[in-house]
Amino acid sequence: MTSTQRQMESTILETPTDRRVELSPLKLLTQQEQSVLGLGRRHHVGIELFGLFAKSFWGATAARRFLAPSPPMSPDDIRGPCPGLNTLASHGYLPRNGVATPTQIINAVQEGFNMDSSTARFVTYAAHLVDGNLVTDLLSIGGKTRKTGPDPPAPASVAGLNTHAVFEGDSSMTRADFFFGDNHSLNETLFKQFKDFSNRFGGGFYNLTVAQELRHQRIQESIATNPTFDFTSPRFFTAFAESSFPIEFFVDGRNPVRALSMDNATLFFRDSKFPVDFFRAAEPTGGTLALEIFNAHPIAAGKNVNGINTFTPDPTSADFSSFCLLYTNFVTKTIGGLYPNPTGVLRRNLIINLGFLYDAIDGVGCTELFPYGKL
Repeated sequence: MTSTQRQMESTILETPTDRRVELSPLKLLTQQEQSVLGLGRRHHVGIELFGLFAKSFWGATAARRFLAPSPPMSPDDIRGPCPGLNTLASHGYLPRNGVATPTQIINAVQEGFNMDSSTARFVTYAAHLVDGNLVTDLLSIGGKTRKTGPDPPAPASVAGLNTHAVFEGDSSMTRADFFFGDNHSLNETLFKQFKDFSNRFGGGFYNLTVAQELRHQRIQESIATNPTFDFTSPRFFTAFAESSFPIEFFVDGRNPVRALSMDNATLFFRDSKFPVDFFRAAEPTGGTLALEIFNAHPIAAGKNVNGINTFTPDPTSADFSSFCLLYTNFVTKTIGGLYPNPTGVLRRNLIINLGFLYDAIDGVGCTELFPYGKL
């Protein structure tokens, strides 16, 4: 199935004026439960698609301003390990309850931060395939919730971005490793370290040098304290990418110096708020500094194999020299492990979403995989 065919296969929920129609996940769930099998027309017609209205912005254009919730959050609102998505939800780029479609997430990260289209599509569909509900086309940006709809058969968990070891991973800059309990809330000790390193290496700002040193520090801390520390792909890649994101996305687009102040870091990481009069990045970007961060302190992909301080390289893991192996392992091992024998609408939507994932890296030279066949 080509990208164009995938677009035709999907329902585009967009108005002629190019303003996104925001559907309530709770309303969708009600529709699903009213059908005999829990599968409404939406599931058979298709899944929402970004393709015809993905955006890129050139020039430092003011991010759209949304009023913050009042009160700032409802007790039922979901937030998770990603400060960027938390901020987008708080300001209304995403549904404020923290449950969204891939289309909404792709639009939001482009409109709010000017993430480039390929990166936005790849990370969103990768997360959705392992953490989202592929039948209802809904993903929680935090923990598991009934708002994403009825679960598919086990071993799939549809537990949101908080789920460990499929997309979220160890050695976060501001979240604790899963082994220690809460892997999704801001850890004040780690955030203090974030600020301390910014003062030591960046003159009070989080910049590339700080990113390089803090990333190395967090890896070494996890090796020394987390007996289950796993730094294989996909986490090997996302760890270095997330270290670059505050420089690329949280710094005002009018500022030629890519350095994040601690006041603004606190707004994003702790308060999930944009700074006043924030301008998104001046040109599409996304993870471009990850390799520079890695090169400052190179390390092989690997894990602690027998308790703390037993970090051992894993030759089966992808690294920066073998990106296509990341794609192959993710599709065959990670997704294949969650969905060993899908049928019906679930199988169909797996095929379509895997196609969207590959479309995001088409041109890299990887061979497209079809573990569930073709439509």
